[in-house]
Amino acid sequence: MLDCSNHRRGFDRVLMTVAATFLTVSATSALAQDQARSSAAELAIEAAIPRPEPANVPPPTAADIKLDTTAAVQDPAKDAMREPTKAEAAPAPDKVETKPSDVATTPAADAPKSETAKTEPTKSEPTKSEPAKSDTATAVPTAPAAPAAAAAAPAEPPKEIAKEPAAEPVKAASNVPAADQPVADKLKDMIGTKSSRYFDRKNERAAVEKFYGAREFAPVWTQAGSLTAAGKGVIARLKDAASDGLNPADYPVPDFAAATTPDALAEAELKLTASMLDYARQAQSGRMHWSQVSADILYPEHPVDPNEVLTKVTTAADASAALDSYNPPQKLYKELKAKLAQLRGQGEGPMIEIGDGPALKYTPARGKKQAEVVVEDPRVPQLRAKLGITENANDARYDATVAEAVRKFQDGAELKATGILDDRTVKALNSPKRDRQIDTVLVNMERWRWLPRDLGVPSLGDAYVILNIPDYTLKVMQRGQQVWTTRVVTGKPGQHATPLLSETMKYITVNPTWNVPPSIVYNEYLPALQQDPTVLQRMGLRLEQNRDGSVHISQPPGEANALGRVRFNFPNKFLVYQHDTPDKYLFAKEERAFSHGCMRVQNPDQYASVLLNITMPNEHYTPERIRSMYGSSEIDLKFPTPIPVNITYQTAFVDDAGKLQFRRDVYGRDATMINILKNSRGKDLESVVAHSQPSYSRPATTLPSGVAIANNGGGFGGFSSSGPSFFERLFGAPTPPPAPVGRRSQRVFTR
Repeated sequence: MLDCSNHRRGFDRVLMTVAATFLTVSATSALAQDQARSSAAELAIEAAIPRPEPANVPPPTAADIKLDTTAAVQDPAKDAMREPTKAEAAPAPDKVETKPSDVATTPAADAPKSETAKTEPTKSEPTKSEPAKSDTATAVPTAPAAPAAAAAAPAEPPKEIAKEPAAEPVKAASNVPAADQPVADKLKDMIGTKSSRYFDRKNERAAVEKFYGAREFAPVWTQAGSLTAAGKGVIARLKDAASDGLNPADYPVPDFAAATTPDALAEAELKLTASMLDYARQAQSGRMHWSQVSADILYPEHPVDPNEVLTKVTTAADASAALDSYNPPQKLYKELKAKLAQLRGQGEGPMIEIGDGPALKYTPARGKKQAEVVVEDPRVPQLRAKLGITENANDARYDATVAEAVRKFQDGAELKATGILDDRTVKALNSPKRDRQIDTVLVNMERWRWLPRDLGVPSLGDAYVILNIPDYTLKVMQRGQQVWTTRVVTGKPGQHATPLLSETMKYITVNPTWNVPPSIVYNEYLPALQQDPTVLQRMGLRLEQNRDGSVHISQPPGEANALGRVRFNFPNKFLVYQHDTPDKYLFAKEERAFSHGCMRVQNPDQYASVLLNITMPNEHYTPERIRSMYGSSEIDLKFPTPIPVNITYQTAFVDDAGKLQFRRDVYGRDATMINILKNSRGKDLESVVAHSQPSYSRPATTLPSGVAIANNGGGFGGFSSSGPSFFERLFGAPTPPPAPVGRRSQRVFTR
C-alpha cells in the first residue's frame, strides 16, 4: 500500500512537470506575439522593468563540488527545511536537473540549484539532494511572486564568495607570534616611512625592507620582548669592537631592557640592525676609504652585501662569530689583534708598568783599557718582559741585550735612540692606552681591511707576492708558508713614493729595455741636455723625437742597464714594476728608500726561478737557466696563470718568532691615518676622494743643437705622430688600465 502511494505521488510529480513545461512554452509564445503587437511606448515601459535573464549554466561537475564545501554550513536554516523533503523523496529519480525546460522556465532557481548541487554531497547521502532541487524548480512557475524571488536569489552566492577571500590576511598574519604582532606592525610602519632615519645607504634600506618583509616584519633580535640568542650574540660582538681595532662608539647598542612598548622595541630593533650593518661594512672594508689617505693607493673594492649580512648573521648558530667573520682572515692581522690586546693590558697576565728610578746605562768594553759596565736594577726583569726579551727573563742586569732593545723602542717611539733607560723612555713605556704603539697597531689593522680577502690564486696553491715597504722586504708565499724572501729598495719619500696596490704579475722580461719615465725625461734629462748635449750619449741612452716634437729616451738591454737583467711586470696605472739593478751596494743599508718608485730586487735570478716554478712547475727553472738567457735581446716569459702582487705598508707586524716589530713611518702614512681617526668625521671617512687622472701626454720639446737623435723625427710606423705611449712601451698594452669609478690619481707616478 505504501509502495503504491509512493509511486502515485511520483507519477503526479511527473505530470505536474509536464504541465508546467506546456504552460511555460505557451506563455512564451504568447509573450512573443504580444511583443510583436506592442507599441513603441509599451516597449519602452517594458524595457524599464528588469527581467531575470536565463542562466544557461551547465550542471555542476566534480570539480565544482570540491571547490565549495562550506556553503551548506553557512545556512543551517535551509538545511533544516530540506531534511524532511530529502527523507520523503528518497526513491525519486534524478532526471529533473538535465531537462531543458528547467533552464528555460526557472532561470532564477538555477543559481540556488547549482549551490545545492555543490554543497549537498558533503552529507552522508549525496544522491538524495536531487529531488529537493526538483521541488524547487517546479514550485517556481506556480507561485505568482516567482520572478521577484528569482531576481533576489542570485544576490546570495556573490555575498558568500566575497566573504571567503577576507580570510587570507588572517592566515598570513598567523605566522607571527601573537606576542610579537604589535612590534611587527610598528616595524612595518617604520620601515615603510622612516627607514632613512636609521639607514643612510640606499642598498641597506632596500635590504632591510626585503629581509623584514620576508618574515612579515617579525622582530629578529627579540621574541616576546626578550632578547634572542642572535640578538645577544650581535650585541656582544659590537661591544667588543675595540678588540678588532674598531671604535665601539661607532656601533651604539640600544637599551632593550628599557624598551617596554611596541614602539620602543621596534625602534631598538632597527637601531641594532643599523649598528650590525655598520660593523660588518667597516670590519670588511675599513673605517676610512684608502683614497682619504693618499693618491698613491689603489686596492680593489670588496664591499659587503647587506642582504648577505642579514641572512648570514640571523641564521648562524653563533651570531657573534658570524659577524666577526667580516674582519680580515689573514694570519698577520690576527697576530696584530693579539698584540693589541697585550698592549692594552687585556692579554694574558697583568699589564706591565715600569717603576721610576735612576737612569740605566750600559757601557760596552773598549779594548783592554775600559771594561764592560753592566748595572743591576730590580726593574730590569719587568723591562725584559715589557720589551719581549725571553732570554734570561729574571736577570736584573741591564746588559747589552736590554740596552739594544731599549734603543730600538726609542727609535720606534721617535725618541733619541741612546739605549739609556731615562725618565722619558719610562714614560713612553708606560704611556696610556692611546699611546703611539697602540695607534700604530690600529692603523696597520685598518690597512689590512683594504687588502683583498684572498691574497693569492687558488689554482696555484694560493701563491702570491707580498712586499712590505717600511721593512724593505719581499716574500713569496704559497699554501700559507713563506717560499722565498729577499731585500728590496723602494721609492723615496715624497713624489717618488712607491704606491700601495694589488695587481697580477703576468710575465717576466729578461734583458729589458729601460724606457725612461716621462718625469725623469722632462725633470732631469732634458734640463741636463741644455747643459751638455752629449750627456745622454755618454750614458748609453737613446733619444727619439716624434713628429709632434715630444721625445722618448730609452736604454737598450745590457749589463749596465738601469733595470739590470730582469724586469717583473704587473701592469698598473702607476707605471711601477720590480726589477734588477746594477747598484747592488744599496741592499746593505738598513733603510732602502732610494728609487723613483719602482722596486729593486736583490736576487732577481732566484726570484724569477721561484715564480716560474710556481706557474710552470714542469719546466724546472733554475737561477742558472735564467742567467743563461742574459744577452742583448728582450725575452718575455709569460705566466700561464698570473700571480697576485700585493704592495703593503706594514709599520707594525709580528715576526716569525712571535715578537711585535715596529718600523719607521717612512712615508707618513701612519701619521695621516692617526690624525684622521682621532678627528673622525664619522661615516664621511668611507666616501671616495677623487684625485686627478694620470696624464700620459708629452709636451713638445726644442732640443739644443748637438743632441744625437736616433730616429731624427721620423716617427713610428703604426703609431700616431706622438709615438707609442710610455705605458705601451713598458707593458705592451694598447691603452693604460682605466681608473676605478670614483678614483683618480693625484699625479702621474713615473719611475
